[in-house]
Amino acid sequence: MRGNDQIPTADIFSLIPRAMSWAHTRWIQKSYPFAGFGRGVSIHYSCDISRRHAPGIDVGDRVYLARDVWLNALPDGNSLNPKIVLGAGCEIGRRSTISSKNLIVLQEDVLLAPSVLIMDHNHEFSDVERPIRKQGITPGGTVIIGKNCWLGSSSVVLCGRGQLMIGRNSVIGANSVVTSSFPPYSLIAGNPARLLKSYDSQSKEWVKVHA
Repeated sequence: MRGNDQIPTADIFSLIPRAMSWAHTRWIQKSYPFAGFGRGVSIHYSCDISRRHAPGIDVGDRVYLARDVWLNALPDGNSLNPKIVLGAGCEIGRRSTISSKNLIVLQEDVLLAPSVLIMDHNHEFSDVERPIRKQGITPGGTVIIGKNCWLGSSSVVLCGRGQLMIGRNSVIGANSVVTSSFPPYSLIAGNPARLLKSYDSQSKEWVKVHA
């Protein structure tokens, strides 16, 4: 390494997609009928958000959506309440998908790594004589991700029924499949996901949970 090396400045061409994302965010803020849209929001221009689904999406302050994020709030024609709620400070990693029939809430400062999937329903497959694509979707349930949680890369949170809740300040390991609730301050991982560690407020350490 040469002594006169300096940290390189940003490529001037990187400013183009930033400008496009800024313009895209302003455009959908003003022209899409979102249930809510906060200040300081940044939505990459490649994100897939249908104008028809916008009434079911509530975006809080300082929310960041990276490249190729898909927000899918299925309209049912009967409810005016939002189906996807992104709390203030949430950051959604690239290629992540949030698909809601009922309700998915990410509370404040939830962080999603790339390629995370969160769904509160599934495809119906009970009739083996019909194509799955023609069987519709299951009734599903609701998903609540607590404040300051971190979901690792390619993790899946899937609610078949009832309420699935991940307590605040929990961490979900990469490639985990979560189908049940966990308390606050949990470190969970695996397929199916299980509790590995809990945060001890007295020792201020993450403590291994014995089976």
